[in-house]
Amino acid sequence: MTEAISTNSTGHTESRFLVTGATGFIGAWIVKELVERGDRPWVFDIDTNSTRLAALLTPEQMSSVQLIQGDITQFKEVECALADHGITHVLHLAGIQVPFCAADPLRGAMINVVGTLNVFEAARRRRDLVRNIVYASSAAVFGPEETYGGGTVPEGAPLLPGTHYGVFKQCNEGNARVYYLDDGLSSVGLRPGAVYGVGRDRGMTSGPTKAIKATVVGRPYTIRFTGGVDLQYVRDTAHIFLRCAEAGLTGAKAYTLRGDVMQVRDFLNCLGEILPASRALAKAAGKALPVSYDFDDSALQHDLPGVHRTPLAEGIRETAGIFQRLQRAGKLDTTDLES
Repeated sequence: MTEAISTNSTGHTESRFLVTGATGFIGAWIVKELVERGDRPWVFDIDTNSTRLAALLTPEQMSSVQLIQGDITQFKEVECALADHGITHVLHLAGIQVPFCAADPLRGAMINVVGTLNVFEAARRRRDLVRNIVYASSAAVFGPEETYGGGTVPEGAPLLPGTHYGVFKQCNEGNARVYYLDDGLSSVGLRPGAVYGVGRDRGMTSGPTKAIKATVVGRPYTIRFTGGVDLQYVRDTAHIFLRCAEAGLTGAKAYTLRGDVMQVRDFLNCLGEILPASRALAKAAGKALPVSYDFDDSALQHDLPGVHRTPLAEGIRETAGIFQRLQRAGKLDTTDLES
């Protein structure tokens, strides 16, 4: 049954946000931001029982989230989610991470590529409702650091992904461009680097978040990569998604995000200053990440001036504080520390 769609005092349709993959990490934080500012977001996910949402939202806040159980690989389910609820803004984050795409490339392509095509095609058919799409691309569309000769990777550098996941994200950016050229459907693809914060419990760059959690519970933990990394606090990433959704940008934009560019040892040093117990518990070992980490984000800064970057120390403190609160309440899930 299609919901009635209201308009505001200017005659424009009210904003209605659909977040796909909202039970995932960044998606859950976007839902948190929407709820905290008074919106009632629609959540589209195959699994609507999310420990991440439960960790970030109070029961009262959860009651304002509209849950839609659906499979991103099924076009009709995606289309109905848009049409039945009068969705105006799609924040598309449904996808699976690098290790899972490597283990099962066919499943990775179905979710990451076909799922994204379903979102764009459904939006194209409902241009009467949908104003734009903001979707999760990734810094994995770039190659390793040595590919670019060292230093900061400039805007417009060639995309040379070295993983199935990165290739899938590159494909999505290409399809977004074609949808704009052929149909005038505007979109923004965002390329986060290593995003950290509560809820980051999967993926190749989840190690820094797990190191914070492990320290809180007094367990040893080894981050499984060394070398350079660009750490971006998840609240900042969620803000950027929402700003892009509401900025009225036209075209098929793709922005590379930038946080705190550093070596993994610098992260461990900062963690040790905030949580001294980590000095005996947290360490790093292994090879450097197979993707560049030092990116120019001048295009994003130009189009969205004033993008906020939370200092690493502040992000670690907030993350540790949430973990400590969950631990006191007996609600801190630590099963991710075993993987």
